[in-house]
Amino acid sequence: MGSIEAVSRSAQYTFSKPNEGVIRLIAGLGVEGDAHYGEKVRHRSRVARTPDAPNLRQVHLIHAELFEELAGRGFTVAPGQIGENVTTRGVDLLGLPTGTLLHLGPEAVVEVTGLRNPCVQIDGFQQGLMKAVLDRDDDGGIVRKAGIMSVVVTGGEIRPGDEIRVTLPDGPHRKLEPV
Repeated sequence: MGSIEAVSRSAQYTFSKPNEGVIRLIAGLGVEGDAHYGEKVRHRSRVARTPDAPNLRQVHLIHAELFEELAGRGFTVAPGQIGENVTTRGVDLLGLPTGTLLHLGPEAVVEVTGLRNPCVQIDGFQQGLMKAVLDRDDDGGIVRKAGIMSVVVTGGEIRPGDEIRVTLPDGPHRKLEPV
């Protein structure tokens, strides 16, 4: 089990999202009042390529432990500043398989769809941050550490301090890939 440290949203296409006391997740659509809210793809670069694609990036989650790792490398990053809607603690987000259900607070449930593929805007926030959120595994493959993406299965309000429960999908498990 883990917990929610912060919740964030922005009605505008901004890189950072201000923290809120509570956000409402709507099934099949995402975070109410967020620029990425909708059934179809909402990220501007993706809308230009495939406007009718399903929105697999309705809710972006990042683990607070990443911010601590980045602080050890000289970066200062706070919840919401690199675009996530939900900042978590105590859940190995990057180790979850595709299809994992995250129960957020008393009602909301999101299904993990894949990894966030960080874009160059992250270096506009802090120079060198893009490289810091990418790593290499033992085989030389890219490890993306900038969080995971999900879709809302069951709506509800979530707030800092809410509990996170994890339900893994039936096996075999599929490793997260960028979405």
